[in-house]
Amino acid sequence: MALFGRRRAGERRDDRKPDDRLPEDQPRPAGLSAEPPGWDGEPRGEPGIHGIPRARRWDAVVSASAPGLDGDSLEFVALADGTILVDGEAANEGARPLADAVRPMLAAPFRAQARRQDGEIWAVGASSIAVVSQASLAGDEVELVVTREGRALHIDGRPSFAPAAALEEAGLREGEEYVVRAGRLAGDLWEVEATAL
Repeated sequence: MALFGRRRAGERRDDRKPDDRLPEDQPRPAGLSAEPPGWDGEPRGEPGIHGIPRARRWDAVVSASAPGLDGDSLEFVALADGTILVDGEAANEGARPLADAVRPMLAAPFRAQARRQDGEIWAVGASSIAVVSQASLAGDEVELVVTREGRALHIDGRPSFAPAAALEEAGLREGEEYVVRAGRLAGDLWEVEATAL
């Protein structure tokens, strides 16, 4: 047997000497839950226990029938008051069945992507979002950073000293130091993501 209990090239598990194997009734020593990895193509280690799991992309996934909807894909935002926005404007009624199919599983507001599966059947993936109303900000993207050193507000990448009370309130829910990124949905409504620093 090779160093550290590894098999030599071409040696199979059953080719090892009987004294190299642990008796069936004897527990394996700690730390040896699997054979070390080898180059001979045989599976090694604990299956399925490796790497970092992927973050979940959707909070809800449903299928729905939407007969009055054209195209093969649609992205929309459903607000708490029942409004459905597509590209910052109110959507036609054809999108309502898709939003209504998500609502039993996920409370509005949410952002959703829908893709036609077959005929009138659509698959919809939706993620919960936070929405605030913030007037007096021009532009479409805002980043607010608050640290012990001070406050920095950027609107469409340019520094600004405009007040942003609703964004600050969303950040304070995360802690004393935070970053808030916001994208305009429509009018004074902003989709916000706040993270503590």
